[in-house]
Amino acid sequence: MRIILLGLIFISACSFGQKNENTIDQLHRKKFTWLINKNYDSLNWLMHERVQYIHSNGWVQAKTEVIDDLKTGKLNYTNIEIVEATVTVHQNTAIVSGKGRFRGLMPDKSEFNLSLFYTEVYVKVGKDWKLLNRLATKITL
Repeated sequence: MRIILLGLIFISACSFGQKNENTIDQLHRKKFTWLINKNYDSLNWLMHERVQYIHSNGWVQAKTEVIDDLKTGKLNYTNIEIVEATVTVHQNTAIVSGKGRFRGLMPDKSEFNLSLFYTEVYVKVGKDWKLLNRLATKITL
């Protein structure tokens, strides 16, 4: 009887962890669509109040700066292709490691096309997952 109970607990824990991983993976992918489409309300909801958004050039932004720069066109993504992404959940923290191609326009309307490795850290706040930290590094794909 104990073995069956332990087995059920293990299966339940595994499926709960997989559910969280799927939720985070979907959120992190939606975030890129929201950046392209300039869905400010969705991005505002997703980003933690104390988020650090660190770009591949070392530029560090807070939540309001990311959203304001999208509004003014300083940040202007036109296409984001996720090449690979993995999600690891540890209790109330999730880490996404991914690679992708990021295209957009600079404020002077010149194009950028970057291959990036990125790490994102999400924390659970109440029932919601919030983006707390994002760091990108240039790579060759």
